[in-house]
Amino acid sequence: MDLSTDVQLDLHRRMVRIRLFEEAAGRLAESNRLPGFLHLYVGEEAVAAGVCGALNDDDHITSTHRGHGHLVAKGGDFNRMMAELMGKATGYCKGKGGSMHFFAPDKYYWGGHGIVGGQTPLGLGLAYGLKYQGLKGCALCFMGDGAVNQGAYHESLNLAALWKLPVVYIIENNKYSMGTTIDRSSAMRNCLAGRADGYGIVWDIANGEDLYEVRAKAANAMRRAHEQSLPTVLEIDTYRYYGHSVADANAKKYRSADEIERYKTYHDPIRLWKKRLIEEGVTTEAEMDAMDETIKQEANDSAEFAIQSENPAPESIFEDVY
Repeated sequence: MDLSTDVQLDLHRRMVRIRLFEEAAGRLAESNRLPGFLHLYVGEEAVAAGVCGALNDDDHITSTHRGHGHLVAKGGDFNRMMAELMGKATGYCKGKGGSMHFFAPDKYYWGGHGIVGGQTPLGLGLAYGLKYQGLKGCALCFMGDGAVNQGAYHESLNLAALWKLPVVYIIENNKYSMGTTIDRSSAMRNCLAGRADGYGIVWDIANGEDLYEVRAKAANAMRRAHEQSLPTVLEIDTYRYYGHSVADANAKKYRSADEIERYKTYHDPIRLWKKRLIEEGVTTEAEMDAMDETIKQEANDSAEFAIQSENPAPESIFEDVY
């Protein structure tokens, strides 16, 4: 509750930028203009906005195949992001990464990774590098609830605890992994984060539709990393409105349409935050609507920028090869 008006409005801006960018990307996919996969983040915006809103300039993040929202929340450029989605030369990775493999070193954003759980040792490595070189900051590693069953995640927790590394693992629990309910895929006592007990790592859970709670608990975890060089596992309860990807033909079969509508109506993070800020007298509905319209235009313009951008030259396939 100590957040300034500017910060409160900035959190709203981050969430709306994520949603409108994703919706614009979704429209490109529906019109068959976007090659490859697309995993939309719509519904989960408070997680990325709340966590990234607490970051310092020295903090690093690594992400998942559903990573656009994290880069948007970190300040990613709409034009370069949309161009990358379309495989254009003006994209963040010159059109070679696509949706699942964004990289933005200038934002300390180290991917976008298509392998489930594959980013967990990379988040660990970022934290190791910071500590080894005596640099400021911590590493945040986003993952979905399906990633916690991968061996690489558990190996990472072991080393994070053993070497006391400044890493925060963020479990975005949207309850379905690809399309399997959590109770059918993950053995646990009360929550997924509780598995950290086995490694002596502090853990916590947060309500992913309450932006104040997400930001506060993320800030606590980062403070532990910054000041004590200790890891944390933070599980955030959230929900995605669309399928696992735009190619998920079963999106409304493993969960009901009523369930999806209930979340949109009663648990939408943007709607709840907007209502809260108006009730607290921070802003007015008209001011927020004006902000939203500006961002919508930015998202639409980025789609047009991507459409008009050039494809990579064939010979560029030999560039940037390690």
